Amino acid sequence: MSELVNKLKKEIIEELNLQDIDPDKLDENTSLFKDGLGLDSIDALELIVLLQRNYGLKLASAEEGQQVFRSIRSMADYIESHQSVK
Repeated sequence: MSELVNKLKKEIIEELNLQDIDPDKLDENTSLFKDGLGLDSIDALELIVLLQRNYGLKLASAEEGQQVFRSIRSMADYIESHQSVK
């Protein structure tokens, strides 16, 4: 498992106050919304802030956000692909 995925797991748990979730037991492919972690629109806003603050990335549209925030793995892929552009 990549270092970025592990870092994201910890950041998401801390940012969203998900203290009852063990980062080591969180599957990187689990859906962040609905049947997965069950995050809501407020959590999505906090994830957007996390991307901006920790990685200097801004989403171009709501549609892009839906793709990026599918899972921790999709977030990591987005970060890796956009940071290599810089």
